[in-house]
Amino acid sequence: MRKTSIRSIAATALLVASSMMAMAGSSVRAEDLKILTWEGYADDQWVKEFEKDTGATVKVSYTGSVDEIFAKMEGSKGADFDVVAIETSSYKRLYQQKLIQPLDLSKLPNYQNLSPVFQKIDAITFDGKPYAAPYAWGSLPLIYDKKAFPTPPDSWEVMWDPKFAGKILAMDDANNEISNTALVLGYKDPFNLTDEQFAAVRKKLLEQKALVLNYYAGFDDGISIFAQNAVPMMFSMGEPQVGMLQSKGVDAAMTIPKEGAIGWIDCWTISSATKHVDLAHKWINFMLEKRVGNYISTKTGYGNTTDADANKAIGMTYADKLTFFQPPEDPKRRVALWNEVKATPVP
Repeated sequence: MRKTSIRSIAATALLVASSMMAMAGSSVRAEDLKILTWEGYADDQWVKEFEKDTGATVKVSYTGSVDEIFAKMEGSKGADFDVVAIETSSYKRLYQQKLIQPLDLSKLPNYQNLSPVFQKIDAITFDGKPYAAPYAWGSLPLIYDKKAFPTPPDSWEVMWDPKFAGKILAMDDANNEISNTALVLGYKDPFNLTDEQFAAVRKKLLEQKALVLNYYAGFDDGISIFAQNAVPMMFSMGEPQVGMLQSKGVDAAMTIPKEGAIGWIDCWTISSATKHVDLAHKWINFMLEKRVGNYISTKTGYGNTTDADANKAIGMTYADKLTFFQPPEDPKRRVALWNEVKATPVP
């Protein structure tokens, strides 16, 4: 009887232990990290390494514009994503709508890898707390085909030159198009426009629309249209598009015109609705490793925030010519203006 009882107790204990282990395993397998980001920021090699290290499954969704990010985050109140990569000017709006949460720096030991210039960014700091970690930076340059321009264009006004009617490629992004046009018009603060300046920007964009072949959304979309239509120039989403065009046989180059260009800093942030706060911090900490920063610069052509030598090696030395993104005065007004421009018929 005693032996039977002992065997029974042991069997019951084993069954309970097995059930608990199964439940724990199920919990780990069910922990998915959902990322909303730009192409090139969550490449397979990093995703696979992170999955191996954490046991989690990473699901990446790529975006083509800032407006799309907002639409997706607002649509689910942040519940559809755990981690998001977006540029600095967008954080005030995300914070005001309570779609993001502050970072816990005790969970980000690699935060100390950030170059000093990136460790304190006002646009991502609220109530004295950092809400994001800077990851990559660059510009929105003018990209051109050297066959059309043996000498680099020195002004953005080339994108308003009637001789290129039907050949100009512009970006389908309200904030970027309005800010860049404000620079072309000579406004010192392209992110805080007066009513008079808004009217001038609208007029300028409509003048350009008559010359535009297409408005593109996303890196690949822009590259395909440029290469397939022998486009001479484009308002670019960033430096990597030069190499992407070259790989398609286009003799492409980029320039920062005399008016300057918009500069950006993309950062990782955590959704306020995530159920995987620790896992989200682990992803951001992983992305702040110097080897990842080196990869960003050497493989994609972006400036990175953790490896200064890698930046110098790829010629990312023109930050002084850039006007870095700030929160715009009225995002909804900008979107409305841009939609109006796109919907307005032109001769």
